[in-house]
Amino acid sequence: MRSLVHSYQFLRRAIGLIGMALPFVLIIGLWLWPSHDVLASISGYYYSPLRGVFVGSMCAVGVFLLSYSGTEFFEDVISDVAGAAAICVALFPTTPPPPVSSTQHVVATVHAVSACVFFGMLALFCLVRFPRADDAGARPKWHNIVYYAAGSVIVACLLLVAVSSRIPGSEAIHPMLILETTAIFAFGLAWFVKGGEPIFEAPPTAAPEKAVLVA
Repeated sequence: MRSLVHSYQFLRRAIGLIGMALPFVLIIGLWLWPSHDVLASISGYYYSPLRGVFVGSMCAVGVFLLSYSGTEFFEDVISDVAGAAAICVALFPTTPPPPVSSTQHVVATVHAVSACVFFGMLALFCLVRFPRADDAGARPKWHNIVYYAAGSVIVACLLLVAVSSRIPGSEAIHPMLILETTAIFAFGLAWFVKGGEPIFEAPPTAAPEKAVLVA
């Protein structure tokens, strides 16, 4: 049972580490490339020499989430949905540089919907599941602050992505890249912190005492 608990904590930390590292590996990695490019979004790195890093990392997160077994049905559902969405984000790329075909538009739409579902499920984890009171006694109080802050940041970034796309001239500062990086790092931080919490097993049920007959 102890090895199962350690595997459970490892999954949480692995998901968190990939989430925190991915944006910086992509951005810094491509900037160090001879072209010194900084792309408009994290998803845009699919069309860069670092495609393998992006696809591999998202697929790894997806597989980890699909294999993650929660303590209740609701947790399993949001984990499975988030895992499937992460894999779809990796396998259905965003809009490529022009010219863009009608098929690529459809694929990019699947990518955008999958990304929204992915981040939405991660926000649910942070705002609803992670702060649950069933294991609150096993964690420092500041952990809940991290979870609520991370979930709020993810939701805010999703809303700001929609707003920033309508602001003329905002492309110069790469708002999509900044917001995606912030949301991904927030999700990674929450999962890494959660991975450091102990997981307690239910105490064994005491065997009933045998009745003693007194003569």
